[in-house]
Amino acid sequence: MNVILLQCTPEPERLVALAARLCYSPATLADLQEDVSRKDVRKLVRRVLSMGHASVLEHVVFTYGVEGISRATSHQLVRHRIASYSQQSQRYVSARFGYVTPETVASAPLHGKFEKHMKGSAALYEELVKAGVPAEDARFVLPNATETKILITMNARELHHFFALRLCRRAQWEIREMARRMLAIACERAPLLFESSGPGCVRGRCPEGKMTCGDPSGVRGEIAALKAASR
Repeated sequence: MNVILLQCTPEPERLVALAARLCYSPATLADLQEDVSRKDVRKLVRRVLSMGHASVLEHVVFTYGVEGISRATSHQLVRHRIASYSQQSQRYVSARFGYVTPETVASAPLHGKFEKHMKGSAALYEELVKAGVPAEDARFVLPNATETKILITMNARELHHFFALRLCRRAQWEIREMARRMLAIACERAPLLFESSGPGCVRGRCPEGKMTCGDPSGVRGEIAALKAASR
């Protein structure tokens, strides 16, 4: 898996602070831009987010490039609807068949059968295409394990929501790892905007009820360490 940042709103924390101040100030935009100091940025951002005024985060946008994830994970990802996606097409792109092997499968006695099945799917796909079956139909034999590439654009508010769901230990391992890498990048660019990001237990009591992992302190420690390493 490879996760990179392709683009980000310049001076994201300053922009959020400017938006917060504008909501409560009669000053002109020119005056507001001059008045927002570095000290003000930290104070304004923390205050407005603690009040739940998260709409100001929507002015900040991140675009990530992700490759080497499975279609099983990309299907989960695109359920986050307040985002934009561009994914490598299985209809128009004839690329080497790559696939993701879960660790639980790689270490299992049946790993050999898994590998055989993957190679069989790839061979059948090639056979169908050579026989004249359109790629859009031949791809029906490709498994959820198939590797894909995707571009993701989310605003900072949606990223908070994404991290809350996908960094929870109840999330599937692959999308959780992708979310970890995305959060690390976000914290490098805008640590102030994402200092409270993470699963629900980072901000208080675990919201999962009977489905809880039972180790909220462990989760908090993991997320804190990730953020510290990104500074």
